[in-house]
Amino acid sequence: MRWIWIDKFIEFVSGSHASAVKNVTLAEEHLKDHFPGYPVMPSSLVIEGMAQTAGILVGESRSFQENVILAKIRHARFDDWAVPGDQLQFNARLDSIDESAATTTGDVLLNGRPIGEVSLMFSHVSAKKGVPGLPTENFVFTEQFMRLFEAFAGSVRKS
Repeated sequence: MRWIWIDKFIEFVSGSHASAVKNVTLAEEHLKDHFPGYPVMPSSLVIEGMAQTAGILVGESRSFQENVILAKIRHARFDDWAVPGDQLQFNARLDSIDESAATTTGDVLLNGRPIGEVSLMFSHVSAKKGVPGLPTENFVFTEQFMRLFEAFAGSVRKS
C-alpha cells in the first residue's frame, strides 16, 4: 500500500483550497531512525504531506481523470521540527491550473503555529494519452485511493 502522509481532511473547497492534518506518532517506523535518540519527522515527509494534500486538491478539481504528478518543489522552508505527539496541519491553496499543469502554495502549522511554507508544481498526465514509459491506467488515483478519499470526503467540512 502507498504511504499516506495525511490522516484526514478538515476542510476541502473544490478548486480553491484544502486543509489536512497528520498526527506524528512514535509508532511510525521512520521515526526510530531519524534521528536516533531524538525522533523528528523528516522535512521530506512534511513536503510529501503537503504534496498529497495539494495533489488531491488538484486531482479533484479535474474530477480525478488524470494522473497528478509532483513535478517540482518550487520552494520549501521550515522553522521547526515535528516530534511524536505533535500534529501537523497542511493548508494548500490552488494558485493556477490548466490542461497540463497546476501550481499550489501552502503553509504548514505545528500544533496550530505556523512553521513552514511549501510551493509546488504538478503535471497532469492523462492515462488515455499513452505516454511512453507510463502505465495506461490511472496509477495515482486508484480504486483503493478513491475509497480512502471518499472516507475522507465524508468527514470533510466544506466551506
